[in-house]
Amino acid sequence: MITWPARLRAWLPRGTIRLRLTLIYSGVILLAGAALLTITYLLMRHTGGIGVFIRPPASGAETQLGDQVDLSNLPPAQQALARQLRASADHQRSSDLEQLLVQSGIALAITAVFALVLGWFVAGRALRPLRTITATTQQITQHNLHERLGLRGPADEVKDLADTIDGLLDRIETAFDAQRRFVANASHELRTPLTWERAIIDVALANPHASAATLRAGYGELLDSTQEQERLIDALLTLASSERGLDQHEAFDLALIAEDVVLQYEPTARAVGLTINARFDRAPAVGNPDLVKRLVANLVSNAVRHNTASGRVDVSTQTCQGRATLTVVNTGPVVPSSDLDRLMEPFQRLATPRTDRSGGNGLGLSIVHAIATAHDTDLDIRPRPGGGLLVEVTFPAATPDTEARSSDTSRHGAP
Repeated sequence: MITWPARLRAWLPRGTIRLRLTLIYSGVILLAGAALLTITYLLMRHTGGIGVFIRPPASGAETQLGDQVDLSNLPPAQQALARQLRASADHQRSSDLEQLLVQSGIALAITAVFALVLGWFVAGRALRPLRTITATTQQITQHNLHERLGLRGPADEVKDLADTIDGLLDRIETAFDAQRRFVANASHELRTPLTWERAIIDVALANPHASAATLRAGYGELLDSTQEQERLIDALLTLASSERGLDQHEAFDLALIAEDVVLQYEPTARAVGLTINARFDRAPAVGNPDLVKRLVANLVSNAVRHNTASGRVDVSTQTCQGRATLTVVNTGPVVPSSDLDRLMEPFQRLATPRTDRSGGNGLGLSIVHAIATAHDTDLDIRPRPGGGLLVEVTFPAATPDTEARSSDTSRHGAP
């Protein structure tokens, strides 16, 4: 059963911005008109009204007849006439004030209607650009993200809003394009090992004279392909978790993490004839130690993989002005500066010879960039003149807020 308040709300107009602006405009006009009429009425009320003058017999000068005038020196007939004139003037003044009050109310009512009509049209005129913005934005979908509002007009708040929406659409279009490329590249990267595994199985099944050694070799190739898929999926999960942001803040020493990573990659470096030079000064920071270790591992792994024979890798940590800094420098092929931004995207590789036969999945620097962004670090990647890269990751200085969050996480665990 519909109640009366619900029926009343159904009949009332929707509380749009135009309606609210109309009420505000008309309310301001009515208040100003009411104030003006009130002031006029009060001024008229405190004036002397109709002037009545008398000339006493004993004096040749005229005197204005008022409440304070002494009528005792006038003859009785003139006294009665003076009182009658004064009463008539007072009555006329009261009638004029009453008529002024009534006419002012009528004028105020007419002004109210005029204010509502004028306020409705003025509000509609002011909100016309917003309706244009709303209609255009509603027509933009994932299929026409290239369209923009392109609002023309003075540099006011509405123009700023339209420009902000255009900037948002630019970022959304960039994100959609990056997502499409990521999905296409990820599908290709995942499909390739599956095709290879299927080919191995088909060859083994098609050979009726397959021996145990042949099958064992095929199983080994399948195992290698499966491990490569595990590394790829692990890298994709790390990239996704890094782009989502941090849900864990802990205090850690960047030097200890970097030292652990270097010890892990030293055998691989020696096997391909590389020299790793390390210098680890204490560098306290706050963040997710697991992700930071993946960042350092990716940088060192890229430095070892993308290198030259008898090359070197320099890894160091230090603290400068309260900010922990990791620096990784490696020799290697010349990297064009124009390729650096491209290498930050997933599945992008630099087509250069490598010191070993192990191929990467093109996610190394993109994961580094995502983890660095999640930690709000300054990531500086520069090509070296003689070849190779210089990478410097500077963590933000620890603040009382981050220290409190890290201590709370250490007491209660990650959320």
